[in-house]
Amino acid sequence: MGKVKRFLEKQFARFLLLVTGWQLEGEVPDLKKCIIIGAPHTSNWDFFFGFLYKMYFGLNIHFLMKHELFQFPFGMFFRAVGGIPVDRHKKNNLVETLYVKFSQAKNFYLALSPEGTRNKVKEWKRGFYYIAKKANVPIVMAYMDYERKVVGVGQVFYPGKSIEEDMAAIKEYYGKIQAKFPEKFSFEHKV
Repeated sequence: MGKVKRFLEKQFARFLLLVTGWQLEGEVPDLKKCIIIGAPHTSNWDFFFGFLYKMYFGLNIHFLMKHELFQFPFGMFFRAVGGIPVDRHKKNNLVETLYVKFSQAKNFYLALSPEGTRNKVKEWKRGFYYIAKKANVPIVMAYMDYERKVVGVGQVFYPGKSIEEDMAAIKEYYGKIQAKFPEKFSFEHKV
């Protein structure tokens, strides 16, 4: 039954991509553990196209979402497909919690938006970087390019010694990607 389910999921994702006129680009590298950052994140459609990518390739990716979305009945769906609720209004030591998940798992893919919201932010959250550094896992850069109608996975990035240099390299990479709402996308960081 697993092969039939997998086949149907892939065909369903292919159909939705065809109907929307979108294409897939790249494949998540063969890694046991990684953090996948998805940017720019300016629309609810970003989740939809990212989810089609996950479904098409049959990836077991966990993702962070605001805890309000986990209310009944949606909570059951989001948890079943890999969602991890986050209360953004509480100090919850998320970096340490996710580090523990990485250290205890044989395989663990975690996707998140460094902006932390669809609204324009002055600076990106840096948790993804600190989690990757502490767990010693690479960062895979994923994107939804609305100009080309492509959802894809690109560069694998290994955090170095300088957050300033690393964030500048990440900024350069995402500077070429067209958001659904470009006026909501900005990239700054503080150290």
